[in-house]
Amino acid sequence: MGIYIIGTGMTRFGRLPDLTVKDMTALAVNQALRDAGVPMDAVEAAYFANTAQGYMEGQTFVRGQLALRDMGFEDLPIVNVENACASGSTALNLAVQHIAAGRADVVLAVGAEKLFNPDKAKMLSLFDSGWDISTVEENKRHLLALGEGVEPPPGTMSERPYSVFMDVYAAFCRFHMREFGTTQRQIAAVAAKNHQHSVENELAQYREPMTVDEVMAAPPISYPLTLPMCSPISDGAAAAVVCNEAGLKRFAGARNRAIRVRASVLQSGVARAPEDYRRHITVLAARKAYEEAGIAPEDVSVAEVHDATAMGEIIQSENLGFFAFGEGGPAAERGDTAIGGRIPINPSGGLESKGHPIAATGLGQIHELVSQLRGEAGKRQVAGAQLALAENGGGLYGVEEAVAAITILSK
Repeated sequence: MGIYIIGTGMTRFGRLPDLTVKDMTALAVNQALRDAGVPMDAVEAAYFANTAQGYMEGQTFVRGQLALRDMGFEDLPIVNVENACASGSTALNLAVQHIAAGRADVVLAVGAEKLFNPDKAKMLSLFDSGWDISTVEENKRHLLALGEGVEPPPGTMSERPYSVFMDVYAAFCRFHMREFGTTQRQIAAVAAKNHQHSVENELAQYREPMTVDEVMAAPPISYPLTLPMCSPISDGAAAAVVCNEAGLKRFAGARNRAIRVRASVLQSGVARAPEDYRRHITVLAARKAYEEAGIAPEDVSVAEVHDATAMGEIIQSENLGFFAFGEGGPAAERGDTAIGGRIPINPSGGLESKGHPIAATGLGQIHELVSQLRGEAGKRQVAGAQLALAENGGGLYGVEEAVAAITILSK
């Protein structure tokens, strides 16, 4: 039984002070429905992803019911989804499962997030629950120790406030530098490439091109990370309409632009040593996804990966099998991951440039890849794109993400 994405929608990502969660939800969902050519009353179930509204606004319960019923959705199951930065991809995975179980023909997945807040301390503290809050100091010691052996040069650590997770991401960087010889310039090459890609994405938060030297010279965050290597705090929403063959028959106009879901995998990790990267959570998830889709890494035409920092793209490009372990940095520096390269990654600009409204991020990746497979990505179009992969991770558990989601799509 085939399962398809027949419509997507996405707001601009960025600082959107005049839009509420309800506003952004309506914008993304209405766009997705128009794109699909599907009326609202055809949707039989909805999965609504959001992580922050409870903490930021006090709306802890029934967020999806409030956002979607205010739009006019009635008499259908609405499920609220929270799975850290992979919440949007999890909503899509659940929509796919709902259809695969034979419970519906047409299902909506949507993620919406309002993260900007005048109270900067509160805004940054939102991220503190991305790991086990009962063992915070132990978490820090365990994860920051990964960076030992690579000493930050003088003046490369910011004195400005930022999330503790930036120090953790920097430790992941230094671990990779120590293990494989990855350089700061290679990490900067990823950021420069993504900032260049985002110039052509009108929905991206940042659209100014940057060179590798400009990324290197930017204000430091936590060595080797500089500001342009790190994803910003963002507001935004994205949505997808998912259906089966019966849904395609009901809405025949969607058939020519339907994109098939070849695999949708959600994964937790296993206990492992940091050096046992061949059992990384994303490696395990990707293995299952490739088997489900019946393809190999070299078959993928274009990918969107979770780059909360530029180092994330390097790590995930290796975990996904696009490059051997330790080769992701050199490949980025050669231009292999740019549009026109061997395997274009993050043509949208990625999280670093497009933005990272947590629960909308995964569905934002899907919006980009559906556009690529349809040949509708404009100046950032990857020529001849046939197979696309999205990788979206969230939270921290042990020495890696707490959750990984892999989606594989094809024309």
